[in-house]
Amino acid sequence: MIKLIKRLKQLNQSLPLLLVGIIAWGFLVQITGVWFVEDKLRYSTGTWVGVGLAIFMAINMALVIESAVENNAKAGVLRFKSVLRYIIVVVVLVIMTYFNLGNWIPAFIAIMGLKVSAYAQPMMIKLFKKRKENKKEVKM
Repeated sequence: MIKLIKRLKQLNQSLPLLLVGIIAWGFLVQITGVWFVEDKLRYSTGTWVGVGLAIFMAINMALVIESAVENNAKAGVLRFKSVLRYIIVVVVLVIMTYFNLGNWIPAFIAIMGLKVSAYAQPMMIKLFKKRKENKKEVKM
């Protein structure tokens, strides 16, 4: 687990915290929404498929950015990789819905966890810094 976190930090310094935010959003979507639906299993599977897709998108974006910076990739290649990422998400959602493997609405809400986590990241960084400072004060 520690090696994975180190690798993610090598890829992008903010990626581990972004993934934590996506998973936290998934738990929030799961806990709040499951009470209001009849088909709890499809709601839950839709939520966690969405979380998985959001994690895939975050890691894929980090890889694309890294390859663009290191390899001086062309704009057309970057556009293709970005469009391919969204096509994969749409295909997974269509397959999930077609075969009744999950509900697409909570999946979409869970995918939006990528955006929520990205916007909430400055606040999370401040919280973690404040927490570290409080721990240091307590030790002294």
